[in-house]
Amino acid sequence: MTAGGEEAFVAWLRRKVDPRLVGDDTAVLPAPAKGMRWIVTVDQQIEGTHFASGLDPKLVGRRLLRVNLSDLAASGATPKWALLALGLPPEIDPRTVVEGVLLDAKRYHVTLAGGDLAHSELITTSLTLIGERAAKDAPLGRDRARPGHVLWLGGTVGESALGCELQLRGAHVPGRAVELPDEVVVHCGEALLPAARRAVRRNLLPEPQLELGSWLAALGRRGGAAIDVSDGVAKDLGRICEASGVGAELDLRLLRRATAPRHDELARALDLDPVAAALAGGEDYVLLFTLPASVSPPPHFRARRIGTISRHRALTMLDKHGERHELPRVGWDHLEA
Repeated sequence: MTAGGEEAFVAWLRRKVDPRLVGDDTAVLPAPAKGMRWIVTVDQQIEGTHFASGLDPKLVGRRLLRVNLSDLAASGATPKWALLALGLPPEIDPRTVVEGVLLDAKRYHVTLAGGDLAHSELITTSLTLIGERAAKDAPLGRDRARPGHVLWLGGTVGESALGCELQLRGAHVPGRAVELPDEVVVHCGEALLPAARRAVRRNLLPEPQLELGSWLAALGRRGGAAIDVSDGVAKDLGRICEASGVGAELDLRLLRRATAPRHDELARALDLDPVAAALAGGEDYVLLFTLPASVSPPPHFRARRIGTISRHRALTMLDKHGERHELPRVGWDHLEA
C-alpha cells in the first residue's frame, strides 16, 4: 500500500466522510424510517474483465458506483449507504479510487459507511449499496410483466458496446478528454469523432436511471416489470419473460430508433453490426420495463417503445421488413467471458 500505509489511509478517509462510520470493523446504520424498507445490492468491477488495464483509478471508482446504482434504479429504490471493498496493486493509491466513489456519491446522495482494503495483483473492487423504498410502492422487479403490456427502454442502447470496442482498439481517458488512436481517427473520419468520444464516455460513466425507477415503483399495481440493461437487451428481456411466465415480440425497427445519434455509422466504421450492438452489446445501464398500454412514461424520461409482451412464451423479433424471427438469447454471460 502506498502513501503511508493503512493507518494513514484511514486517517485521510475520516477527513472525507463521517468519522463515526470509519475505522471500526462494522458500521452501525440507522433503521429505515417508518413505512420504508431497505433494498440491498452488490456489484464488482475487476480489471481486465469489466474495464481495461490502465484506466484512471478515479474513473474505476466512479464507474463502480454508477453501475451499482443502476441495480437500485431497477428496484425503484433511493440510494442511501455504501460499503466499499478494494483489492489493489501496491502502485495504486487507494485514495484515488475512493475519491472517484466519493465524487459521484455526493452527486447521488450516497454516504460511504465503511469497507475493506487488501493487496491484489489486479484492481478488484466491490460495492454494496443500501437503498430504501416506500413499503407501499410496488416491489419493482422482473416478474410483473403481463400479456398486453408495452415494452419500453429508458434510453438508448448500443453506444456503450461501441465505446468498449473503441477502448479495446486503444481509446483512453488520461484526463478529462477522450483520446482516440490514430487508426480509429483515420478509419472513422472527422465527422464521427464526437460520436466515438461520446461512446467511450458512455461506457465508462453510465447514468443510472434512479428517477425513472422511482416513478415506476410509485405506480404500484398500475405498473409492470423492470430490469436494468447490463447484459444486453435480448438477454435481459429473456430474464423478464422467464420470471413473468410470458413471451415478447421486439420490433427491431423501433429498437433502431432507440440508439444514439450516428450509431449505425460508427458501428459500421468499426466493422460491427449496428443491430447486434444494440441488441446484445450490454452495459447500457438503462431500464428495460413494461407498462399496461394505458400507461406511458412522462415525456421528460425520453423512454422508447420497442415491443409488446405476449401470452405465448416465445421470444420473437420483427425485422426491418416486418417479418417475424426467433429472438436470439445473445449478450454478456458473466461465467463464460
